Amino acid sequence: MLPADVPLSHLSPPVLPLLLLLLQQLPPTASFFPNIWSLLAAPGSITHQDLTEEAALNVTLQLFLEQPPPGRPPLQLEDFLGRTLLADDLFAAYFGPGFPSRRFRAALGEVSRANAAQDFLPTSRNDPDLHFDAERLGQGRMRLVGALREALVAARALEHTLARQRLGAALHALQDFYSHSNWVELGQQQPQPHLLWPRQELRSLARVDDPTCSDCEELSCPGNLLGFTLLTSGYFGTHPSKPPGKCSHGGRFDRSSSQPPRGGINKDSTSPGFSPHHMLHLQAAKLALQASIQAFSLLRNRLGDRGFSRLLDISPASSLSFVLDTTGSMGEEINAAKIQARHIVEQRQGSPMEPVHYVLVPFHDPGFGPVFTTSDPDSFWQQLNEIHALGGGDEPEMCLSALELALLHTPPLSDIFVFTDASPKDAMLTSRVESLTQERRCRVTFLVTEDPSRVQGRARREVLSPLRFEPYEAVALASGGEVIFTKDQHIQDVATIVGDSMADLVNGLTQCVATTVRRVGKEVTLPLEPPVVVSGRSLVFRVDALLQKVTVRIHREVSSFWIRNPAGVSQGQEEGEGPLGHTRRFGQFWIVTLNDPPQTGTWEIQVTAEGTPRVRVQARTALDFLFYFGIHMEDGPHPGLYPLTQPVAGLQTQLLVEVTGPGSRGKLGDPRPHFSHIVLRGVPDGAERGRVPLEPTGPRERNLLTASLPPTLLSTTGPFSVELIGQDGEGRGLHRAAPQPCTVVPVLLELGGSPGFLAPGSKALLSLRITSFSGPQDLDLRTSVSPSFPLTSNLSRVRLELNESAWGSLWLEVPDSAAPDSVVTVTVTVTGREASRGPPTHAFLRLLVLGPALQDPLAAPAHSSGPILTSTSPASTLVTQGRAGGGRVDKPWWGTVGGVLLLLGLASW
Repeated sequence: MLPADVPLSHLSPPVLPLLLLLLQQLPPTASFFPNIWSLLAAPGSITHQDLTEEAALNVTLQLFLEQPPPGRPPLQLEDFLGRTLLADDLFAAYFGPGFPSRRFRAALGEVSRANAAQDFLPTSRNDPDLHFDAERLGQGRMRLVGALREALVAARALEHTLARQRLGAALHALQDFYSHSNWVELGQQQPQPHLLWPRQELRSLARVDDPTCSDCEELSCPGNLLGFTLLTSGYFGTHPSKPPGKCSHGGRFDRSSSQPPRGGINKDSTSPGFSPHHMLHLQAAKLALQASIQAFSLLRNRLGDRGFSRLLDISPASSLSFVLDTTGSMGEEINAAKIQARHIVEQRQGSPMEPVHYVLVPFHDPGFGPVFTTSDPDSFWQQLNEIHALGGGDEPEMCLSALELALLHTPPLSDIFVFTDASPKDAMLTSRVESLTQERRCRVTFLVTEDPSRVQGRARREVLSPLRFEPYEAVALASGGEVIFTKDQHIQDVATIVGDSMADLVNGLTQCVATTVRRVGKEVTLPLEPPVVVSGRSLVFRVDALLQKVTVRIHREVSSFWIRNPAGVSQGQEEGEGPLGHTRRFGQFWIVTLNDPPQTGTWEIQVTAEGTPRVRVQARTALDFLFYFGIHMEDGPHPGLYPLTQPVAGLQTQLLVEVTGPGSRGKLGDPRPHFSHIVLRGVPDGAERGRVPLEPTGPRERNLLTASLPPTLLSTTGPFSVELIGQDGEGRGLHRAAPQPCTVVPVLLELGGSPGFLAPGSKALLSLRITSFSGPQDLDLRTSVSPSFPLTSNLSRVRLELNESAWGSLWLEVPDSAAPDSVVTVTVTVTGREASRGPPTHAFLRLLVLGPALQDPLAAPAHSSGPILTSTSPASTLVTQGRAGGGRVDKPWWGTVGGVLLLLGLASW
């Protein structure tokens, strides 16, 4: 492993050749803005996103080179020289063909978006300490190393989402140093040695009375720095004001650059309109990339390979998360959960698909929790084995509270299994849990053994509504999961089938690696037309040549069903082998496993049942996609895409799609799968809301597509599904759907606070902003915090006009008894006072409590000259008082709102 205290000049092969080739192959015109969307303003630029993902891929490859995969030949550096490296290629080379890189790419996306957000968030965009502006170089270094320390502590606490957010913030500041200071202009050829090695102070800093720049009235200012050897950086805007003789940041949006001395020194982009020192962007990008690799290597050194791999999800495996009802009637269900967990763990142990994270949350009445998290399968199994069904308890139970706790501790893109035989007592949490599943992108499956005829073990004091399980249905729909009702005698079989939908991947991939004939990857759910199943009415799904292991699950009060393939061959509900596949039945739960390879074309299903049956068609495929929403920021100092968790009604929104999988690309000129349109459908009715063309963006190898969603398409609040349509390499139809729906929310809700840790006994100020883009709205606000710390707010209701914002403040008190290295989650919910105003809008903010430490976790050993990173307590953002219950109403802060990279260079940019 690369020692964290070794300077780049002392790197040994193969690291040094990697870096040297990487720097030699950078293009002659490059710089960095927030993300890929910035390229519209400055074509040919290298962005913060590029630098972050490129550095992560280099360190990941280094890890793979140093840790040969078990049972596979070691990777050779020569195999990656001179070619574009993608995450899919890395995973295929290391784990074998077909192992999905989706989680790794999603984790890199989290870091990259957190990096870019530093240029957009109200709490960070104008803070000079976070961008090395205004000669705040010493303060900037303290904030930088503080953010890295926060990332490390959060990662060790297994709070990887928070760790990625802080890592992204740290990398942004680190990269900005080389673009905003005059380090490059001083002729330096290596990264600044004391940014991550802060045992020594930054030296030769310009003093406040030292003039640094001469006047420049042109857009391009190559000679405006005075002849001196002191380190300086440019001033931006009016806060703080620029002293006489000092340099400006420069560019069309920098108000300080019009004050003598005019011009500026930033190297953010290829455009002289944004960057007066645009001619030096290549050197800045080189050093920023080297420094970013140092930062990733530092974290790898401190976390170890296993911890670093968990931080970036450098594994095709997901987590295993259980929520268990532990009341006296749950003996069979708990046994089923144990059997399923043991089955999954044993089947995956020692393979690349072994779970990397385990979560267990029990619940009953009136309590729930505590949450148990670990990365050790033996510890998880021991904890699970100690759970027994004890005591009674009236139905309903605290199921959604326990599920919310599990969601807060489960990594994104995970499956959560809930075992219960009772309805929820805390149904008021339904909307919040729905939103949290979408924010975390976790799928929730409820296995319910509710049996109205059973009276032993479960007391009922009143007649319960037949609709009492609707909160489970709502959460399952929002998360892309399902609610499966079964009986005690079938729970173990049903649980095994549901668990095998994950575990089958291990068998399929193992066979795939051995034969290298076919590739299988991620499990996907195939869209049904119509999506709402009606008894006796046919529905169809389409199978393409890139799908394998297709299964059909049918449950509820089913009388009969049949399945018909494109050739007209049918199979009914009879158990056993049939002409299309194998059928198994457990009570009112059927699963049909279609023969491989399935016939391509349109398949048909018809179900006869009482009530509304449930039908789910799943398959394995190497071709999938990731996506996120954003606002195109074009009138600020750093144009780019400001990411959104969910689209906002009335707001012009961009959709960025990243196609994943080894089937997604081929050699230049070869036919390959491609997607041409995005389709938005209402949920659950399936009505098409709109169809928008997808446009390629960036290099071909990155498989990035964008779509512009007009406000008219997002005028209806509520859930919708995202589907991609296109053609495979032979011109046949392709159809992929996102694993869970999205929601158009009525308002943009931003919740933030100054970066840094909470300390026991402290009080933190948080800021809140609400903006409406869809007309006047009367809104109520509610706040909550987990765990239950005191939280107060000065904003409880507000009226917003069109394009108007309201500010508010929240004060969080951390008690002296707060557990160190624990996460506090603050939730703000905004609802319209009129029932027709749409779904609630939720914002979640995660903060880490840090207790007194005996030593800094990033400090180097006493004999080393490596980093000693100390914590910092940055000042909180102040909020101006005003109307709307103590908040301030003003116009939106942005004004008018309209992958993977090269391993050995960024030449394609």
